[in-house]
Amino acid sequence: MTQTPVISALPIPSPTLAAWLRDGEEIALIDIGEAGQFGESHLLLAANLPFSRFELDLPHRVPRLDTRLVLVSGDGVLAQVAAAATLSSGYRTVYWLEGGTEAWHAHGFKTFQGVNVPSKAFSEFVEKAYHTGDIEAQELAARQRAGDDLVLLDSRTLEEHRRFHVPGAISCPGSEIVTRFADIVPSPDTLVVVTCAGRTRGIIGAQSLIDAGVPNRVLALAGGTQGWRLAGLELERQPARESAPASANAQAVARSRAAALEQRESLPRIDLATLRQWQADQRRTTFIFDIRTRAEHEHSHWPGAIWVQGVQLIQCLDEWVAVRNAHVVLIDTDGSRAAITAHWLQRLGVQVALFAPPADAPETIAAAPLAASARRWEQIAALSAEAARQWVQGGALVLDAGSSERYGQVRPQGALWGNRSALGPALLARVAAASQVVVSGDDDGVARLLALSLLQRLADGHPALQIAVLPGGLDGWQAAGLPLDDTPALPADSERIDYLFWLHDRHAGNAEASAAYLQWEADLPELVGDAAEAGYRL
Repeated sequence: MTQTPVISALPIPSPTLAAWLRDGEEIALIDIGEAGQFGESHLLLAANLPFSRFELDLPHRVPRLDTRLVLVSGDGVLAQVAAAATLSSGYRTVYWLEGGTEAWHAHGFKTFQGVNVPSKAFSEFVEKAYHTGDIEAQELAARQRAGDDLVLLDSRTLEEHRRFHVPGAISCPGSEIVTRFADIVPSPDTLVVVTCAGRTRGIIGAQSLIDAGVPNRVLALAGGTQGWRLAGLELERQPARESAPASANAQAVARSRAAALEQRESLPRIDLATLRQWQADQRRTTFIFDIRTRAEHEHSHWPGAIWVQGVQLIQCLDEWVAVRNAHVVLIDTDGSRAAITAHWLQRLGVQVALFAPPADAPETIAAAPLAASARRWEQIAALSAEAARQWVQGGALVLDAGSSERYGQVRPQGALWGNRSALGPALLARVAAASQVVVSGDDDGVARLLALSLLQRLADGHPALQIAVLPGGLDGWQAAGLPLDDTPALPADSERIDYLFWLHDRHAGNAEASAAYLQWEADLPELVGDAAEAGYRL
């Protein structure tokens, strides 16, 4: 009789992982630390999928079950737990880094602070390689006061622009900056300055215009909104200045510029038959992104395409593409935005291709299915409002699985804060001593995963223990007629593993934090070292 082979996760040493990251094959390097842990120390090319919500996000970030998948945690212990959960979800090629981040560092390999480090470091390499010009905040302010012919473009998302921006800035997200340019800047004599919140999107936005061949002089605002505040200048919150979708003329100009860039950069363009072939390939992952505006996407979009602003795909690539050396397909309908985004992704080391849906294409196409998961957490019982009220009034222990920041502001009365990545002896003892436990949180899935882990840890020795989830978070709690506690009571800083303290208040007026952050960005090329090691193609 043929036996089904037992599939198990295997440890790999740091030198082996370093070699795998250079071999050109698909690999998903996943750091399962919570946001605070990941932001304090992680491998350069790791994507962050916090263990508190790991199984919820994994199928979307790593959609193919045979992807070579390496999990990382601080000392490697929790990565082994996550590896077991990964196998239970149907993945078949799972490894964990032996000794974790600590061993990686001990072997002489680098670790990094911050988030989106590959993208932020890339922009700094771009500035050095292409000599992207910049302008200091005081000089820009003086030119504005003098009434100089200049336009200031805010390359961040519209939502960020609405919160605060440099006075006079026009919102023009980086993925739209070439497409809308001819409408916003009709004169070739106008000085164009591109700003963001720091350095990355300002540099990329300015260089996008330069690469596209606009005739204007283009500069990045040094330090963006943070540099502006460091210069002692005030930011604006109102009015928000929003650029309109490109006119037909602006689109035509942008298409011409993008076509020249596409040819010069040799950007691959695929047809429908190729897209279908890629999606049917069981040995290769294909991500499809719609980089138009949200309104365009919601009106109609290619089946299976994920909406993301092109500027954010460049800025936060690791949050969208967790599988290195996968196919990344960009969809656009105006002929310019995808090319601008693709030329940066290609330089970032992504195997990117452009796809323009043909007019006579069928309305539907079979999209690659998400990884099939056992979804064991869905078996966790959900309490009705009445049952939750009875449990709580009967003395049940209440756990809040939401963010530590929100917990510190408002939480179910009497609730303890719990995170799946930190099931320490004290919390486990409290749960073990209870006969009933109610878990609630900002996300019902996260609450269920916490409940699942508690049951797995304690069920054998405590068969009578009942753990259930109250859906709906704080709204569900109040709907059950249960009281809230809004007394400020943050967990200890050492326990807040989901919160990145590192320079966390740089946008709230902390000048010292802003200065340190901008210097950190500028220093990234030296920290990274060899651009080719990071996969950049400059």
